[in-house]
Amino acid sequence: MLEVNMMDVKTVLQSATPYLVAIGVALVLALVITFAVNKNTVKQTAARKLVHSESWLVALVAIIVAVVMMLYGPFSTLLTNASQKTYALSDSTIEQAEELATDVYRESVTLLENEDDNLPMSDTKVNVFGWASTNPVYGGTGSGSLNGTYETTSLLDGFAQAGLETNSELSQLYTDYRSDRPEVGMNTQDWTLPEVPANQYSDEIIANAKEFSDQAVIVISRVGGEGADLPMNMKADGITYTNNSTEYEDFEEGEHFLELSQTEEDLIKLVTENFENVTLVYNGANAFELDFVEDYPQIKSVLWCPPAGQTGFIALGEALTGETNPSGKTSDTFAVDFTQSPSFNNLGDFDYDNMSEFTGNSADTGQDTTPTFVNYVEGIYVGYKYYETAADEGFIDYEDQVLYPFGYGMSYTTFSQEMGEVTYGSDGTISFDVTVTNTGDTAGKDVVEVYYNPPYTNGGIEKATANLVEFEKTDELEPGESQTVTIEFTDEDMASYDYEDEKAYVLEEGDYEIAIKSDSHTVIDEQTVNVPETIVYDEDNPRSTDETAATNAFDDAHGNYETLSRADGFANYETATAAPSDYSMPEEDKAKFTNIQNYDPESHDNDDDEMPTTGADNGVRLADLRGKDYDDELWDDLLDQLTFDEMDNLIANAGYGTAEIESIGKVKMNDVDGPASLNSNFTGSGSIGFPASVAFACTWNADLAHEFGLMIGQMAQEIDCDGWYAPAMNIHRSTFSGRNYEYFSEDGYLSGVMAAQEIAGAKEQGVYSYMKHFALNDQETNRHSMLCTWADEQTIREIYLKSFEMAVKDGGAQAAMSSYNYIGTTWSGANSSLLQTVLRGEWGFQGHVLTDFFNGLGYMYGDQAIRNGNDAMLAPMESTNHITDKSATSVKAMRTAVHNILYTSVSGWRYADGEPKSEMPLWKTITWASVGVLAVAIVGLEVLTVMRYLRRRKTVVTVTPAEGGDA
Repeated sequence: MLEVNMMDVKTVLQSATPYLVAIGVALVLALVITFAVNKNTVKQTAARKLVHSESWLVALVAIIVAVVMMLYGPFSTLLTNASQKTYALSDSTIEQAEELATDVYRESVTLLENEDDNLPMSDTKVNVFGWASTNPVYGGTGSGSLNGTYETTSLLDGFAQAGLETNSELSQLYTDYRSDRPEVGMNTQDWTLPEVPANQYSDEIIANAKEFSDQAVIVISRVGGEGADLPMNMKADGITYTNNSTEYEDFEEGEHFLELSQTEEDLIKLVTENFENVTLVYNGANAFELDFVEDYPQIKSVLWCPPAGQTGFIALGEALTGETNPSGKTSDTFAVDFTQSPSFNNLGDFDYDNMSEFTGNSADTGQDTTPTFVNYVEGIYVGYKYYETAADEGFIDYEDQVLYPFGYGMSYTTFSQEMGEVTYGSDGTISFDVTVTNTGDTAGKDVVEVYYNPPYTNGGIEKATANLVEFEKTDELEPGESQTVTIEFTDEDMASYDYEDEKAYVLEEGDYEIAIKSDSHTVIDEQTVNVPETIVYDEDNPRSTDETAATNAFDDAHGNYETLSRADGFANYETATAAPSDYSMPEEDKAKFTNIQNYDPESHDNDDDEMPTTGADNGVRLADLRGKDYDDELWDDLLDQLTFDEMDNLIANAGYGTAEIESIGKVKMNDVDGPASLNSNFTGSGSIGFPASVAFACTWNADLAHEFGLMIGQMAQEIDCDGWYAPAMNIHRSTFSGRNYEYFSEDGYLSGVMAAQEIAGAKEQGVYSYMKHFALNDQETNRHSMLCTWADEQTIREIYLKSFEMAVKDGGAQAAMSSYNYIGTTWSGANSSLLQTVLRGEWGFQGHVLTDFFNGLGYMYGDQAIRNGNDAMLAPMESTNHITDKSATSVKAMRTAVHNILYTSVSGWRYADGEPKSEMPLWKTITWASVGVLAVAIVGLEVLTVMRYLRRRKTVVTVTPAEGGDA
């Protein structure tokens, strides 16, 4: 949910300043006139009182006018959002959503270890250790929060519903220790891990536990949130953490958040010393260092349980009892030591030392900031693509560095997979069948994972030796049952991007190993496809899915660092992956850097542009465009009707919905937050909270993602919602990213499949999804503060744009949310290469682009945004969101932006049955009713004032002269 911070308050006050000044001036003038008349020595009581009354009546009118203008100006969007009706889901939808959410978690729970068939449990009684057992992780924070309207099934409730009886004495110990989870939000990060110290478990508690059951479960959790990355050094400055004991430190210098605290380690020792059958449950979105498991043979089973949403823990209980057979696969690599990953030294806070003249204002602190940077030094070697390639090159010992590979997950049964003959058609299609057979004695599901290993020339185009290219999850197979799945993809899916020579995608000639694997490392079977000659996908031969051929668009974002290369067996690893040593932006790049301080719209005007028609009377209504192509001529007639102010209002005030345009029958549309649910930040309306996006990725089930999209659409209509600020599909570049719960995976293809299916499902219900954050928004540190992201073109395209590309081409995305960060020296929300050349030009996107939450920050600028492909500002308050330049170039850009917004709007469910009715927002009704009452009162006071003045004028005071005196 939206969290208000001081920057927001400051912005609101700034936007209201002119009106508050006007009110102050009216009051001051009334006071001045009052005092001036009172000092008049001529005692004309009637005239003086008349001036008194009239001056205050005029002041009152001025104040009312200023207040109404303020309400209809900077406060209009906020008030409209806040005064919307509150809706709730129907009982039937709640039931459907809860069952689907549980189904998702049934397939996302991932079994990592199960020695001696420890699971399923043979006993219905179990001791559940760990403070997190009473306070588990359901979602994330910020936009990832769940709605509090609906009941949430706790972890222990999930156990109970599965028929497991838990030790209440232990649970009471934890709730007495601390009942609330420390806050890790946008404004506050308390990283404390509450855990009862081992010496506080009395001998009696342990004895009672051993008598209660010989089964023990230990629950460890980690939470992330919007606004901060997870601490990479728990002793770093600015880290808030309270130790669980005064006798020792939970973390020493250099230890990070994704390893055991001392208190957790002591707990594990305590439990394993007293129980022989221990199950470890890790509840968190970020991969965790689990290598300690090997030191405790009593830990027979390990389960990864990502944030569960509101009903997911029902499925965890079922997995423990065997009612559900775990079928999840890891969406990320569980490395032994995260500090040894290629990106570790290049994630975090790096401030330029030569950019002091460029200032902005941080949304988190309200303080002025200067540009920062992050270098994607690892290139394409992210996650498993690094570990598999480095092992194949002999650069690392795989077993020493990887504990659980990408795509890894166990089952209570066993499967075999038989690979049929691979065919390579003349049209470039590669296809084969895989027959999966349940060879065990328990029903279960398996995943067919297909990877390719391309030919590589030393020093040539960078290529990983393992690349996920297709996957398919089976139905539930009974023991002995088989299912044949057909795998199909094209040779161009295996092309690599050559940004140095061809500046295009290239499919090099040679042998491509096509393998089915049980995870990214373990080959089940493989065959070879030979590409006889190199294919360059240039402008004369674009890929079949491209509108125009991909060519270099991000040369300016390459950066001045050395990128990790596979050449000579990663010979440059030490140099390339070292922490930054140069904190100065090169002068060549600095000359291109833009923010509000040096961006002048007029300098970007084109003198040849002709002013478009505005304010025409063509009689076209938006509903008339329903079902029309984007380029239909009727759009021009409609757009000609709009005025500058109407276009500006639609563009500038698009916070949590796009504005009404009464003249063309465009009603207000409502957009809401939530990658795992729908949440109105203003009314409290919301939906059932589903498991986190990473949990969806762990299902490896595209059908479930599609069902989720359909359910999002169904729930959205019931709570009067048109647009969904999701799915989020940035990449788990680092396991320390604070929003990994909101993003799917370290792999772009897996992320893309899930995102595309969610979007397609919602679209079928008439709800448009804002795929976000577009693009390279893969860390939270400095996210708002002019963060210059540097990466080479191959890295950008193959890793970080992959999921967005699939969302557009396969999911039919109609909306996108741009990101806060810069790509090179240009803010993503004003990056024409990203939003025009690639998104619209290459991928054929038709729809509108919205900024991330808009509060200026010194670089978010409406004028710059619309000229470069960003159509709307997510601004519920006044900032630099309005269009100030009225040149022909600017108005043309406005017209295009409005076209994009309206095209998305009329495609939604609200226009399915013709033009919808527009209702006046409640605050406007109240405002005009109040104005009416005040107007009557003012008129009455004016009449009363005049009458009193006239009565006083009629009263003649006769002064009688004293006797003998002059008359």
